Amino acid sequence: MAWDQQNQSLIVNKNSNNNNNSDASSIYRNPRAFYRSYLEMERRFKVYVYKEGDLPIVHDGPCKNLYTIEGRFVHEMEFHAESFRTENPNKAHVYFMPFSVTRMVQYLYKPIPHDATPLRQFVSDYVNVISTKYPFWNRTQGADHFMLSCHDWGPYASEGNLNLYNNSIRVLCNANSSEGFKPRKDVSLPEVYFFDNDINPKLLPLSRPTAPPSYLAFFAGGLHGPVRPILLKHWKGKDPELQVHEYLPKNLDYYNMMRQAKFCLCPSGYEVASPRIVDAIYAECVPVILSKNYVLPFSDVLRWEAFSIQIDVNEIPRLKEILKTVSVERYERLIQGVRNVRKHFDLNTPTKSFDIFHMILHSIWLRRLNLKLT
Repeated sequence: MAWDQQNQSLIVNKNSNNNNNSDASSIYRNPRAFYRSYLEMERRFKVYVYKEGDLPIVHDGPCKNLYTIEGRFVHEMEFHAESFRTENPNKAHVYFMPFSVTRMVQYLYKPIPHDATPLRQFVSDYVNVISTKYPFWNRTQGADHFMLSCHDWGPYASEGNLNLYNNSIRVLCNANSSEGFKPRKDVSLPEVYFFDNDINPKLLPLSRPTAPPSYLAFFAGGLHGPVRPILLKHWKGKDPELQVHEYLPKNLDYYNMMRQAKFCLCPSGYEVASPRIVDAIYAECVPVILSKNYVLPFSDVLRWEAFSIQIDVNEIPRLKEILKTVSVERYERLIQGVRNVRKHFDLNTPTKSFDIFHMILHSIWLRRLNLKLT
């Protein structure tokens, strides 16, 4: 897993000035502290994966669609992460409970009368099994255990056990600080949307457009949640520079439109996270985050202001005015930041150092050690 000298210099440049945002190190809060912590994590971190439970709800998860990251992490952790996974629970730093909330919803949820109680009951039963069979849960009340879910209902499922909800590390796409997500102990999970088992070819680095952007901003999406109706009310079909659509016309391609825009608008849906943020990074389009109470992924170590713009929902009527004030120089710094940060959001097969899988583990590592990098 050694990180080569050339890539190390992108993170830790002895001659770099952190006020110089054109430097690759500008995407980090503290490049040296992150690099040292990351290397220590790769060298020492051990995870025990509980073997209890049966498919499809445990040891499984979707590896494509909106919940891609959930299944891919479980699969990688169980079948490929030999350097991190330990078969000896006494040597583990953390204990992974590999159940899938997405599969729970698929198999246990009752749409009539909208009863999510079976999800909480499954989690309660699962914790009861591992806490009865092993000593590890009870000795810390679950504080060195983690679950991972990209489904909106991950936080609700975790309510099935109060110690899980209050003490354990919950790795969640639905990282809403107003709904019980605690950044000091929980991990914000990036939402990645793969239609198939791999990234759309149009978002590969080799497919980058050479022409300058054609549009100031782009968005296309349905009326989900409280933020998008505001965006569509003010900007849908109102300005050719702001390509805002509810339903994209058939003659337009979604990913081509992202690649042709300077800024990609990323409003939250019913919950705070949006896969458009990662899509925008892949498309080399500066993400514009329109969300309330969203704890951004990897924000322990990443300076999101170096590669994205956050605009208050109340400022949506002034969206064009705000984006127009971004100077050419600042935009160039932002787009370079997007290019530099992409490696941390790449979902690779097999995984590579500093990619999304390793960044998730590093976030868990920090919380297990109760470290705050400064």
